[in-house]
Order: sequence, then C-alpha cells, then structure tokens
Amino acid sequence: MLSAFSALSACRRGAARLAAATLVSGLVAAGAVATAGTAVADETPQSPGGATATLGDLKTYGSAVIHDHGEDSWVSAGLFEMSVDDGGTLQTYCIDLHNPTQRDARYQETSWSGTSLSGNKDAGRIRWILRNSYPQVNDLTALAEKAGVGGLTEQDAAAGTQVAIWRYSDGADVDAADPKAEKLADYLQRNARNLPEPDASLTLTPAAVSGHPGERLGPVTVHTDADGVTVAPPADTAASGVKVVDGHGKPVTSAADGSRLFFDIPKDSPDGSASLTVQASTSVPVGRAFASDSRSQTQILAGSSESTVSATATVDWAAKGAIPALTAEKNCADGGVDITAVNKGDEAFTFELMGVEHTIAAGAAQTMTVPLQEDQAYDFTISGPSGFAKRFKGVLDCRTQGGASDITTQTVGEPSPASIGGSGSGGSDLAETGGSGATPVIAGVAIALVLVGGAAVLFVRRKQTPEQGPAQD
Repeated sequence: MLSAFSALSACRRGAARLAAATLVSGLVAAGAVATAGTAVADETPQSPGGATATLGDLKTYGSAVIHDHGEDSWVSAGLFEMSVDDGGTLQTYCIDLHNPTQRDARYQETSWSGTSLSGNKDAGRIRWILRNSYPQVNDLTALAEKAGVGGLTEQDAAAGTQVAIWRYSDGADVDAADPKAEKLADYLQRNARNLPEPDASLTLTPAAVSGHPGERLGPVTVHTDADGVTVAPPADTAASGVKVVDGHGKPVTSAADGSRLFFDIPKDSPDGSASLTVQASTSVPVGRAFASDSRSQTQILAGSSESTVSATATVDWAAKGAIPALTAEKNCADGGVDITAVNKGDEAFTFELMGVEHTIAAGAAQTMTVPLQEDQAYDFTISGPSGFAKRFKGVLDCRTQGGASDITTQTVGEPSPASIGGSGSGGSDLAETGGSGATPVIAGVAIALVLVGGAAVLFVRRKQTPEQGPAQD
C-alpha cells in the first residue's frame, strides 16, 4: 500500500559505492603541490559564475518504483526547492539517481561537462522534458490532455516528470506509482527531442588574468542572459588604485552581455593581486545543472524566480619575473580537473603538480588534466613567485552508478574527507549535512600514485595564450 510506503530520498547510493569512495577519497585527494611558505593560498572556484544556492526539501512529489535484477525499490520522485544566495528560489529535479542528497548542501550552477550529463547523448532530451512539463507547463489540464490522461495533480505531474528524467539521466528502469503520472512519464519519454545545453546565467571569461603594472590587463568578457550586470571593483581600490575599466580606460560600474572589462593597474603598484565581481538579477535558464562539492546529488533546473547571480575574476601583476594566471575546471569527459596556467611574465613559470614539474614559458599557456577517480576529493595548491599561491579543491562526481539494490534506508552522509554525515529527517527523508570541522585529507605524492593506479599521468595540452592584448572595444 502506498500509505505504508516510507518515502526514501530518490537519490541514494548503496554500501558498495560507499566503501569504494572510502578507499579512494577517504585516504587521499589529489597530491599536494609545493606550498608558498607562509603565504595563504587563495581558494580558486572551479565554477566561472552563476547562481549559488542551498538545497531545501523535496516539495512536490509522488511515488515511483525502481526495478533492478528482480528487486523493486520504492522512492519519492518530484521537485526540490533551493534558496539562492542574496535572493531567489529555484525548483529542481534530480539526476544521478543513486547518489545521496544532503539537506542544506551548497550548490553551484555549472556546465553539463562537469556533471554526470557529460557524454550523455540524451542530455538534450532531459532539457526538452523540463521545458515541456511541470512546472514550466503549469496548465495541468492542458498537460493531461497531451499525455492522454483524465487529469493531473501537481504531485502526479512532478512525479511523472522526474521519472521521465531518470530514464534518460540514469537509464533507469523506473515507473511512476500513480497510473496518471506513469502515462505522463511515457508521453514525455516518447516525445522528447534533443535540445542544446542552455547558456549560463552569468560567467566571466577568462576567470583569471595577469600582467605588468602600468597596463590595462584583460579583457575579461561578460556572458549573461540578464539585461545588465553591476560591476563591483576590488575591495581595496582606494588603497591600491586598481580600477575596472572599459577598452578606453573609462571606469565601469555596469556592463552587459559581451562587455569587455579590464583591470587598470597603476604603474608604481607593488606586486599584488585583486578581483572584480559582477552581479545581476535574472531567471536562471531551464536545464542548467547544479552540482555540490559535498557529494550531494546533482540537480537540474526546472524553474527559477528572479534570482541573484554573480561571477568573479582575478588579476595578478608583477613588475618582472613570471606572472601566472591559473584557472581550474572539472572535466568529466577525461575524468579529471583541467588546470590552465597562463604566464604573462618575462620569465618562465615553474611549478609542481602531483610530483611532476611543469614549466610555462614567458607568454605561453598550458592546460593540464589531473586524473582523478570517481568520487575522489582533491585539495591542492600551486605556488609561484612573490608569495603567489592558488588553491583548488572539490570532488569529482561524473558518473551515474548502481541499481535498485543500491537504494537503502541509510541516511548517513558520505565518508571523509568531506566529513558529511547526519541522520534522516522527517518529511522528505533527506540526509542531513553534519557539522564536522574536519578538513580534507591531503596525502603525499607516493600515496596518490598508488591510488590512481601506480602512476600519476598528467595530460598536457598546449593552447594559444588567451587574449590579454592591447585594450580595445
């Protein structure tokens, strides 16, 4: 009976995957690189910008049954709600069915390439489902007519939509418990067509630039679907004299899609760094992915209120020597994290990454892919001259795994190093995020080599140096 059904979060992973994650990420992240002495490393985000939000409850849902190897698992299926930092609300469905969902987990808007949608030939069909079902289509009578059912409640519509998504996101053999919701799921699955990935709500590219004082460094280009964005200059502008300007050197306080921003660094500035932040109020495009570095299960956007989105870019400058700019991005296609290093100085930039020394010639750029195992946490710092240090941390969560037998009543969180845990709560039965203060375990290169299969192989790609040339419109 459905009344006896104990609603599980439909985003769980079983004991086998938990044990594997413990062996890998519980012992080691990626290898630590050379530190910068007493310098404090700036933590460099791997998302270029967009909405940041906190996961709430499963708000509107019904029931579903997952079939696997002769076993049936009952789960709840429907819409989650997220609260956006600085204002706004998101509605999301979940993907990567067998991953746990953790209450109050922090999520960041991200591209499909950094999630389990990477390489999924049906990812575009999921976007079609989102655009053609609830809550984007809130006329439930019209939706029911298209699906060939007599009527739909919000719970039926949410459950049916989630079931159709799981069939494409996870290849799951799953049915909605309610016959009307099941008919809707069948209709959506049958009619789904591939659509392109939506653009980000707000990004800055590149997210890091470098150069000499006395120059306008950049450009950093704004990409947004908002009508306009506000531009916040470096916090210590009065002391440093650093300004954010356009191609003509005019100070900028607002920008639009395609705007090119520059850091104007006074000629007599001592070696240093700064950042700019752009912010906008907009609706996040339907189909954008949201990922968490606490291993909470990946979400995909179904609806957005007017929400606050932001993006940050950094600049480093020096009078002479190597002047690096570093960025990082998860690369699920190659199973790792891409570290891009650009050297705008007049000397080579040499650093170590997982025990391998790299040299970026003056005026050159390289992208190195750090290979990681699925669910592996990483935390490493790259250091350079004059106390330069950038820290990159996160968790690689790229693949859907498991079957119905992996979905259990366990509500424990993931193992160390993230130290996420807690007990189940009422209602949507989500696992809670624990309050541990433990930090990620950073192991030496020798252990890292063992865990990644005996050798740390970095895939290096030479790229043309990103444009940071003379200022122009």
